[in-house]
Amino acid sequence: MIKDALLLTVFPAAMAFAAAADLVTMTVPNRIAILLVAGFFVLAPLAGLGWTVIGFHLLAGAAALILAFGCFAMGWIGGGDAKLFAATTLWLGPQALLTYSLSTALIGGALTFAILLWRGMPLPVALVSQGWLVRLHDGKEGVPYGIALSAAGLLIYPDTPFMAAVNG
Repeated sequence: MIKDALLLTVFPAAMAFAAAADLVTMTVPNRIAILLVAGFFVLAPLAGLGWTVIGFHLLAGAAALILAFGCFAMGWIGGGDAKLFAATTLWLGPQALLTYSLSTALIGGALTFAILLWRGMPLPVALVSQGWLVRLHDGKEGVPYGIALSAAGLLIYPDTPFMAAVNG
């Protein structure tokens, strides 16, 4: 019962918090990636993942970290986004790495397009007092890509061994 509650809440809550934090502050706090990694190591054995499967998840997470830090080095994403991508991939596993990457890119592209459209319009006077909206509207700021990373992770999570452990 407690195991199922944790499997149903830890990953989704971390994704929701990451998306909200990135939207409001334009940063993904390190504690989210730390929570995801720690939660994986606690919940993977409880979900019935064997050492071999856990090892493959670790390899996927390491590959994602290398890929994400390459994107960070190129200035395409922030450091928090890179860590979130890797920690999310750790949970989703190697079978989902390509799907997660493509889903993130598609959602991120749509998000970027929407924000660019919004930035092309004047900010309504009623919203000028909201610092986070002013920052989000500023063309010099980046795009809160943690939203795309989180949305893609949430879309794929139902197909993971963690959710299979809840349903099985």
